[in-house]
Amino acid sequence: MISDPYAELGRDYARSRRPDPRIAAAVTAALGDARSVVNVGAGAGSYEPEDRDVVAVEPSWRMIAQRPAAAAPAVQACAEELPFPDGAFDAALAVLTVHHWTDVTAGLAELRRVSRRQVIVTWDQAVFARFWLVRDYLPEIAEHESRLACLDRVVEELTAAGRTPSVTPLPVPSDCVDGFLGAYWRRPEAYLSERVRAGMSGVALLDQNVVATAVGRLRADLADGHWHRHHVGLLGRTELDLGYRLVTT
Repeated sequence: MISDPYAELGRDYARSRRPDPRIAAAVTAALGDARSVVNVGAGAGSYEPEDRDVVAVEPSWRMIAQRPAAAAPAVQACAEELPFPDGAFDAALAVLTVHHWTDVTAGLAELRRVSRRQVIVTWDQAVFARFWLVRDYLPEIAEHESRLACLDRVVEELTAAGRTPSVTPLPVPSDCVDGFLGAYWRRPEAYLSERVRAGMSGVALLDQNVVATAVGRLRADLADGHWHRHHVGLLGRTELDLGYRLVTT
């Protein structure tokens, strides 16, 4: 039986985790001339190119149920056991999902087995740990994420398999549409919303008493102007490097 942690975590993903067009353009460009794409850990369908033949792979029925009616067909399966023959696709896409896999080595091997090109979105944990939300309010995020497979592990696995991965920064726009953890770096009030936080596994998986305390501190800092005084340098920026990375082979 497939484990489904998103039975609860993914309740509102279709609304909170919509694709940002600027990030989507970078992902689409990374796919190059690939005509057939398998989107592994596809969730509700964000970042699936509309001009390619796409098959989605997603272990959670909760997430599959939120896919739009016009979205690519979805198969309930795990990255570690993709139900496709060798070389079935031109490219494999994996957006902010590798850190959820139970066996990263097996999952990345499966991506290489079924596709000639791999496009993976992940993040650099060292860079993300400097994000003000993590550094000043929820260092528990960095502690939790230190145990996850992110950029270093992805590059290590691909290199060990004889690939030469290319790593490109994905700066986060100040008005990012996709509600992932770093999306609201210039809109701190958003982190006060329980609905917004529910779409961020990095927060939703923490002890919610700890989160409530941190949110209370942020609320107070916003109310008395402390946050804005301390982060005035961010207010005029249109994008910020929080460590999100596009890895291609």
